[in-house]
Amino acid sequence: AKMPVPAEWVTVRRVRIKDSVEHVWWLSKTPFPKADNRKVLRPYSADMYRLAKKGVKATVRPSGHSINSSFDKIEAGGSIPSNVLQDQTANDMLIAGNNAANDPYTIRCKESGIKIHPARFPAALPEFFIKLLTDEGDLVLDPFAGSNTAGAVAERLGRRWVGMELLEDYLEASKFRFVG
Repeated sequence: AKMPVPAEWVTVRRVRIKDSVEHVWWLSKTPFPKADNRKVLRPYSADMYRLAKKGVKATVRPSGHSINSSFDKIEAGGSIPSNVLQDQTANDMLIAGNNAANDPYTIRCKESGIKIHPARFPAALPEFFIKLLTDEGDLVLDPFAGSNTAGAVAERLGRRWVGMELLEDYLEASKFRFVG
């Protein structure tokens, strides 16, 4: 028998909470993938600016982490992000749904009578990894393209891209992401 869809587990049976974390697989052919966290720096916090102005005392934290006198330097241009993505509106997670009703992709699908892909993700997700892992002109591969958010972001960031999708309807609808 088919498993109940997540909405049934959450809103009908009430035995689960909403999913809040989506795993992202980052695959590399080598143990040393091409990545540069300087391309995805986040703005420094107000606390970091305060530390830079005040200065810090060299110490060892309870965790064993050594803080030296250069800890308060802000010449790098931003802080290295954590493994939980942040955006301008969220404090500790990338908060963006896949249910946009008024974006060009959704509007064009509705106008054309084409089924909207049910599992779209926010452009901020592929944008972060494309910036972290590629340079302009590099090739981005999305083997499960769906509505082709990653392809649209890759193109906007000056990368070449290849997207694969089994369902022709989704492939056809993904073209709306590239119409001005």
